[in-house]
Amino acid sequence: MTSAQKLFIGGEWVEPAGGHYEVVNPADESVVGLAPEASRGQVEDAARAAAAAFEGWSRTKPEERAAILDRAADIIQREYEPWAALAQAETGAPTGIARGMQVGVGVSRFRRYAKGALEPVERGLPPQVTDAGPMGAASILGALEVRQPVGVVTCITSYNNPWANPAGKVAPALAMGNTVVVKPAPQDPLSVFRMAEALHEAGVPAGVVNVVSGTSVEVGEAAVDSPDVDMVSFTGSTGVGQRIAEVCGRTMKRQLMELGGKGAAIVLADADLDQAVMGIGTTFSFYSGQICTAPTRVIVHRSVYDQLVEKLQGYLAFMKVGDPAVRGTVVGPVISAAHRDRVESYVELGRKEGARIAFGGERPVVGTEGKGFYVAPTLLVDCTNDMRVVREEIFGPVVVVVPFDGDEDEAVALANDSDFGLISYVWSADAARAFRVARRLRAGGVGVNTIGRNMEAPFGGFKRSGVGRDVGSYALHAYSEMQSIVWA
Repeated sequence: MTSAQKLFIGGEWVEPAGGHYEVVNPADESVVGLAPEASRGQVEDAARAAAAAFEGWSRTKPEERAAILDRAADIIQREYEPWAALAQAETGAPTGIARGMQVGVGVSRFRRYAKGALEPVERGLPPQVTDAGPMGAASILGALEVRQPVGVVTCITSYNNPWANPAGKVAPALAMGNTVVVKPAPQDPLSVFRMAEALHEAGVPAGVVNVVSGTSVEVGEAAVDSPDVDMVSFTGSTGVGQRIAEVCGRTMKRQLMELGGKGAAIVLADADLDQAVMGIGTTFSFYSGQICTAPTRVIVHRSVYDQLVEKLQGYLAFMKVGDPAVRGTVVGPVISAAHRDRVESYVELGRKEGARIAFGGERPVVGTEGKGFYVAPTLLVDCTNDMRVVREEIFGPVVVVVPFDGDEDEAVALANDSDFGLISYVWSADAARAFRVARRLRAGGVGVNTIGRNMEAPFGGFKRSGVGRDVGSYALHAYSEMQSIVWA
């Protein structure tokens, strides 16, 4: 019989008031487990528990917080195999992704912020000499910049990575002395409860970590509008992020928002096309395109346009779509039937808008029964910047290609003509030119001849791609308030 998961509130495993719902494996539509449906009252209980635990946790020694985070990493590592299998079942990720990019990154983020808990939170500022005046006698004023925890942080996480994304919120928030209410994505919450298990076993005090899940909109609403919540950290769509920001604005809750992306990949005439194709091709393989940082919008000089399209077609021909648990699979399913239909509707929209389907476009059949939510990796070419498939985030294994005829000014203008600005990319054999173009892009991050990320560099978006920065020490700053202490 499929096990029924309980909520984690105030250090206890609690029966959900709303019963349970099925978590479905996107690869074969089997039931992975039963996830708890919290009520608004239970979410508010979780926020109250976090608020009650804040005073004690925020005053613990950094060494104690570091030890707990390190122990949690040890426990996740110990349970690596079964928890990677669960992540794969919930998300449909190929084995390498589930192991390395999901659970593996979860472990590394707890390790990173165990060290982060020990980073200095105080910085002395130069003394200031003041003359006598209305404010008092002449004096020399010293000053100290101090980072303090924010309080109770609601962490609302995305479905594409139920380990790396929650760990990237929970670990730095705890390291800074905050307490958390975690609201995982409804499609794959079971892995996040395993993370709570690890933290509970590691010795995190009752109420410091709480996990509530559900399919109802009111679960997320309660996690945002609770008066006990001081900050909301959200990863997801721009539309939902805007609604959360409106609610946060009413009581001036702090926010960290990592929202949608439509990464521009500028391929200049002198680019190494094989290198560019390898980078752009990751869109299809990583999470089946369900990744906000993907280079989904290729802007390529006309002189190498045909060559690039041909190389992308060749690359796609070798990408095996299939059961993510089978060796050799590169592209697994998307998260749900509804999302599969959404991605396919964008492909059809692109066709109607005048784009040409250079590869894909038909629904693949996997296995003898044809179950699972599979989308063919699709390449849309001959696109223009006014097409919706070019302007809107599809969040699936779909890449659009837009040619340009002029110089780098035209390429930059096309790239910046977007509501989004998360991560963009530049490929050119001239490093100085590539860096010059990168500096002109309105994006929170730019990859120059690489899709790799430096995990100590700030991560976040311009425009509608988000508010704030995290990763590395920047995450510790994101989950802290700045205080100044001045003395004579």
